[in-house]
Amino acid sequence: MFKIVMPEPERVTMPAREVADQPAYLVNFANFYVSSFERDDLEIISEFDEDHNMVNINHYLLLNQPFSRKNLVKHVLIDHAHNFQAILDKMTAETGVDPEAMTTYEDWSNWYEGVRAKIESSLS
Repeated sequence: MFKIVMPEPERVTMPAREVADQPAYLVNFANFYVSSFERDDLEIISEFDEDHNMVNINHYLLLNQPFSRKNLVKHVLIDHAHNFQAILDKMTAETGVDPEAMTTYEDWSNWYEGVRAKIESSLS
């Protein structure tokens, strides 16, 4: 008596997002940053953030904690490479560090500990 006709769904697919390759120094710094974020140890890096770049980066990291670090670094750089670069530019201007010469995580870790060692401590 009645015939039910189901229309074919209209399928829309999103085009794949083009991901630019990031420079190695930026990937190394982002890896160090994410590690420091996971340890709640961003105090020294925050000294070089004058435009609230860390707020944007940290918000992204908090929302995407289930990612592995490798994927987290890859994905955070897609949207926030400019934020990392702004922090690095300020670090270079104030400390003379050459981000392109920092080729490993250990280079960043040693630099970070060197900056920490220069901070005067107080007993009061």
